[in-house]
Amino acid sequence: MVNLRINGIALSVQEGTTIMNAAHSAGIDIPHLCYWEGLNEIGACRICVVEVAGMDKLLSACNTEVKEGMEILTNSPRVRLSRKTNVQLILSEHDCQCATCTRSGNCALQTIAKNLGIANPIYKDITEKFRWNRHFPLIRNSSKCIKCMRCIQVCDDIQDLHVWEMVGTAQRTSVGVRNGVRMDEARCSLCGQCITHCPVGALRERNDMDEVLDALADPDKITMVQFAPAVRVAWGEKAGLHRVEQTTGKLVAALKQIGFDYVFDTVYSADMTIMEEGSELIKRMGDKEKYSWPMFTSCCSGWLRFVKSEFPCFLPNLSTAKSPQQMFGALAKTYMAEKLGIDPARIVSVSLMPCTAKKYEADVEQVNGSGFKDVDIVLTTRELDNLILADGINAGELKEMPFDSFFGEGTGAGVIFGATGGVMEAALRSAYFLITKENPPADAFKNVRGMNGWKEATFTVAGTHMKVAVANGLGNARRLLNAIKAGAVEYDFVEIMACPGGCAGGGGQPIHDGREMAEIRGGELYNIDSTLPRRFSHENPTVQLTYREYLGEPLSRRAHQLLHTEVEGWDLTPETMKQ
Repeated sequence: MVNLRINGIALSVQEGTTIMNAAHSAGIDIPHLCYWEGLNEIGACRICVVEVAGMDKLLSACNTEVKEGMEILTNSPRVRLSRKTNVQLILSEHDCQCATCTRSGNCALQTIAKNLGIANPIYKDITEKFRWNRHFPLIRNSSKCIKCMRCIQVCDDIQDLHVWEMVGTAQRTSVGVRNGVRMDEARCSLCGQCITHCPVGALRERNDMDEVLDALADPDKITMVQFAPAVRVAWGEKAGLHRVEQTTGKLVAALKQIGFDYVFDTVYSADMTIMEEGSELIKRMGDKEKYSWPMFTSCCSGWLRFVKSEFPCFLPNLSTAKSPQQMFGALAKTYMAEKLGIDPARIVSVSLMPCTAKKYEADVEQVNGSGFKDVDIVLTTRELDNLILADGINAGELKEMPFDSFFGEGTGAGVIFGATGGVMEAALRSAYFLITKENPPADAFKNVRGMNGWKEATFTVAGTHMKVAVANGLGNARRLLNAIKAGAVEYDFVEIMACPGGCAGGGGQPIHDGREMAEIRGGELYNIDSTLPRRFSHENPTVQLTYREYLGEPLSRRAHQLLHTEVEGWDLTPETMKQ
């Protein structure tokens, strides 16, 4: 243990503790911008500087370890002056039009500048010019970049994609796309982790809210909205709702108040995905020589972009089942339209997703099978929150409302799609039934749960041993794929999600600076699953009705037309995303 004093408070902390964490343990908050524990501890912004008795130089608190007998001041006159000067210099390179910034009110720089009492810039404005393809799902505004390097670190160290790099020198130093290529040539997975780790508004998703508002205002259009499992455990965070308060019933009520004609649950089509993907797995297991192994899940569009650009040799291994988003869109403009008596040409299909890559997926021409564009518009959870706030809706006062008939029914298996391991567990639950005609215990496959980046397990189903693996985060996915490629490991079935923690930690989710929320949100999805009366996808009565009335059976000809796709034929840059 190391003994020291911070602002006159005597502390005893573990050797190796940083000044930042030592101060935090005493309830003292040291302002910072670039720091993210375990990811970016480089002291680049110089906002977290502190004064140590006996030292001439101010030290960065985020990466300086405590020493015995240290006397530290976090707000001495020297510290205040240095901190204020550093923030003023950062502001000289930052577009300060906060009113039109997506991070206004949730921006570390804005908060620190306000707390320091900075009212007027004192240095010459030297912001970069903003040049970017506004049609691409990920937007970078260089004039807001503060060069904290968080985007580079998360892309390099966590996702292992190396999309961003520092370019230029001195005052001309900036963040750019590696090797100077265009973003659509950079093999970006569109996972959006750079967005959620940026402390300001330099990175954001493409804003598609106006398209939704135009559809809502058009009397000739019928708006049909779905929302993903991971959205239900995150949408209320910006409104300040407690986790148990942000119910699906309140979200349905909010969407109805905004003006959507029909509100449905993507959990329904997640259950459909399990029926198709589980049946496909059983079919392949019955004729192993015919297929490439292992079979990979195909519901994460960030993962699909990654495997298509980085490991095309594994494309034949992908399940052909579409993602729940796209299955829903295809059924919305065929079976649902028919059942509800709606002209499919009038339907505007909107999906609310925790993901930025879903904007790409919806624009892929080759994914459509309904005769229309299956999903017309995708909004992230953050855009959904803005819709709610724009209409002045008090989320806490909303009265619960049910989903519209038929397509709001889901099971616990569909709910856990939003957590890492959830797709695997849901698929195994129903695969067991499809093979044995009996349900396993609902938690029989819980060994695939958890936040470990690469998990594996072996299960026995009707005498057949099945070895599975689950990876979350593309850095872990790369390690796993390289191991398979080298013959170091062998599996039958593999689930991969691009974002750490799965969709719960998706790039379109609400941002809490310095905090990873995937584990908390994912845990809530499993809690919901444990309380539902139906926990197996094959028990969803609307799924059963869909097969009985429209599709016939899993993997039928019509099911293949509407619910399956060949990723090998996908265009990584659809026309709608080009400059």
